[in-house]
Amino acid sequence: MKFIFLLFFLYVSLYGEQSLDMKDIKSGATKTSMQKWLDYDFGLKPYRTNYILPFARASKPYVSNIPTVVYKDIEAEIQISLQLQVGKNLFGLGEKYFVSYTQQAFWQIYAESAPFRETLYNPEAFVIFPIDDTDNYFRLRSLKFALAHRSNGQPNTKQVVFDNNTSLGNLSRSVNYVYTTLRLQHKTIVLDLTAWVPFPEDPNKSDNIDLMDYTGYTSAKMTYFLDKHMFTLMGRGNLGTQKGAVEVTYSYPLIHNYFYAKIFSGYVESLIDYNNYITKFSVGFSFSR
Repeated sequence: MKFIFLLFFLYVSLYGEQSLDMKDIKSGATKTSMQKWLDYDFGLKPYRTNYILPFARASKPYVSNIPTVVYKDIEAEIQISLQLQVGKNLFGLGEKYFVSYTQQAFWQIYAESAPFRETLYNPEAFVIFPIDDTDNYFRLRSLKFALAHRSNGQPNTKQVVFDNNTSLGNLSRSVNYVYTTLRLQHKTIVLDLTAWVPFPEDPNKSDNIDLMDYTGYTSAKMTYFLDKHMFTLMGRGNLGTQKGAVEVTYSYPLIHNYFYAKIFSGYVESLIDYNNYITKFSVGFSFSR
């Protein structure tokens, strides 16, 4: 039943359309307003990739912090990511200001009770400055400055102890950070170089004091277009600890959306088990690139 629901949701997302008869409506403004409502046109646009991946297989079963819950090595992934432009050109540099929200869910749909292993929340506010570079091989295209928060929305459970003296540990994971991304382009290759710094935290209150040991402070992402095909390769890591991750994705347009596949290998696939090394293959559909 759970898998049927996921397939139905996927079908509606891929092929669902709506229409209204507006031939007899004389007001052009009314027609425009109704059409924007019908098209869900409220200024929101895709930010990161929006996808549904019904099949996501990891190299080993996930470890649960709750003793009575057993996770499998196969699950589904869902990501919703939207942005809204809220301003532009305040300094006369052609810059644009945005707010965005990304939510990523790991759904153990193949397990008996189908729990969500983790849901991640990632709001951001950022500004993008365009750069008109015509001299370099990889030409500078934009510079982005952002303020962001990422967490799994769980409470601090350090003090939670069961009757048998078993502790949950702390299920809460969160980080506040600033980052900057420099975008470069050479023909059909786009290169994003990113560096980020977390806000200082009290070690006694931090949910994950060693998170940066596993994510590092920098990443590089290459996006390559070949006809209708799109490939990405992302790498990030911490040179001091020799820990990080690599992710490869591929997408190809279908009738309404895209075939989408990705391979992830490394740490911080999700926050709850950020220090657990996972290699994972996921496949499904995306609704944006």
